[in-house]
Parts: sequence; structure tokens; C-alpha cells
Amino acid sequence: MPSAALPYLPWHKPALESGPVRLSSRRLYILPTRSGLVFALLLLGLLLGAINYGVSLVYLFTFWFVGLAVVAMLHTQRNLAGLVLRVATSAPVFAGETACFRLRVENPSRLPRQHIALRHALGGGAAGDIPAAGETLLELPLTQTERGWQRPGLFAIHGEFPLGLFRCWSVLELDWGVLVYPRPAADALPLPAADDDDSVERAPSRGEGMEFAGLRGYQPGDAPRRIAWKASARGGGKLLTKQFTSSAGQHLWLSWWQTPERDVEGRLSRLTRWVLDAHAAALVYGLKLPGRTLPPQTGEAHLRQCLEALARHGQA
Repeated sequence: MPSAALPYLPWHKPALESGPVRLSSRRLYILPTRSGLVFALLLLGLLLGAINYGVSLVYLFTFWFVGLAVVAMLHTQRNLAGLVLRVATSAPVFAGETACFRLRVENPSRLPRQHIALRHALGGGAAGDIPAAGETLLELPLTQTERGWQRPGLFAIHGEFPLGLFRCWSVLELDWGVLVYPRPAADALPLPAADDDDSVERAPSRGEGMEFAGLRGYQPGDAPRRIAWKASARGGGKLLTKQFTSSAGQHLWLSWWQTPERDVEGRLSRLTRWVLDAHAAALVYGLKLPGRTLPPQTGEAHLRQCLEALARHGQA
């Protein structure tokens, strides 16, 4: 993630940390906000006026406001100092969806912390208050475009409490992430029939233990052996394809070599769609990928295992 896109930059790029991370004063930066700069210009004008006209009351108000600004600066830093950051588990999502990176912020002191916010280079953000001796869970929403284990990269935690004259922040990179499943194929091709030999690349065919389930319209990628030529001729020349389902006690294999796509991401997208369809139909199914085979099972745990295998395919 490009650090140059962050609105709050550190003096040097932070190291990757696994947490928990404690925000000590040495990790915090503080600078005036735009409102703080305007306030400083007003104080400068008051000071020049007091010097020019020699009005003691203007001197009084000028130095009183300067003292107020100094106290506000100290409280702005104290609002973040001492907080402890812990990574929380983030729920997996599909490519194209928004993942919520969850961060647990703990406040060990007896003072409440107000308006603590997260900010990311891509524009995602979250904010919340933390009670005294309590904690809160902040979620950083980021849209995921690629599958696999994705990290959010650099992000900033910051605050402007109490007066908004100063901004205190720290930029971090934590060892956290979210598992992103491949995007399911948009077109819902029927589940494949079992092949006689899935170890070679070939089109789906009818295998043993499959029962005839009916006819449907031809779709690109259907194997010629599954086309009902006689029924197509009787139907006025419109091609029809035979559909088969697993008979009782039979297992359905979803294989890398059965997909009509030929690119890696296209195959993974198709297999993701088939896995979701097979799970929705309560079928007993297995998954075959190059270098890995998941035996036929059913249930939520098997679904997550298959989706994780598809998400991590080809990645270290």
C-alpha cells in the first residue's frame, strides 16, 4: 500500500508489527490543524495590535489564549498516549466485496478517550470513543479486488480532541489481514458430471453413478457428448444438453480440469461458483486442484476448507 497516499505521514516508514502495540509518546506526532493555524494567525494579530496600541487588556487575552492552546496540545497527545492496539479476527469475503479489518483498542487508564479515529491510504476510516479502563472495536472497511491473504498495509490512528487545534497521530503497519475468496463466476453453469479420469484436462462427461435429470439449452463449453442430438433435431434445430445428477450414495467431484475456462483466475472463479452451488444443494462433493485434493464431504466446515484452498491456490 503506497504510504504517500496517507494524509498523516511518519518521519520514517514503520516496521511490520504483530502486536499488541502500545502508543507511547515517542510513537506519536502532533501538528496544528487548519483551524489551529487560523487560530495562531488570530493570536499573532492580537499580539501586534497589543504592541501597536499598548492595550493591556489585549495582552491579557492574547496570552490567555496562548496558554489555552498549549493546554489543548497536551490534552490532544494524552488522548492517544498509552492506548494498546490488538488485532482482531476479520471475517473472510469474496473478491469485489468490502472487508472489515477489525482492531481492538484498549484504554488501561482511568480517563476516557474521545474521538479516536482510524484512517487508511485508500480512504477507509472508522472512529469511536473508548471508556475509562475499557476497550472498543474499530473496523476499517476496505474493498478487496484480489483473492488470497490480503493485508491493509499502512494506516493511521489519530485524534483532534479536545479543541481541534492540533492533530496527534501515529502511523502503523500491523501483521493482520483477511482471507479473500475468488469472485464466483457470474454465469451459473450446471454442476459437472463425474469424469472417468480427472487427471487430464478434458470436458465434462457422464460418468458412472450419474442419473439423467433432464434437458436444458446448450451453453458454450458443454461437451459434444452431452448434447442431445435427437431431441435437438425434434426441437427445430435448437441445441439441447443432457443434465445428470449424482445418484444416491455417489460423490460429486469438482475438478480443475472440468472447467470450461482456461486461465487460472477464470478456473478458480468457476470452481468457487460450483462449490457454492453444491453446498446449497446439500451435495457430497470433493475438490481437485493441481497438487491438492480435498475428499468428498459436506457441511459448513468443508465449504470453508474448499473456499480457502481456492483462495490460496498458487500462493505461498
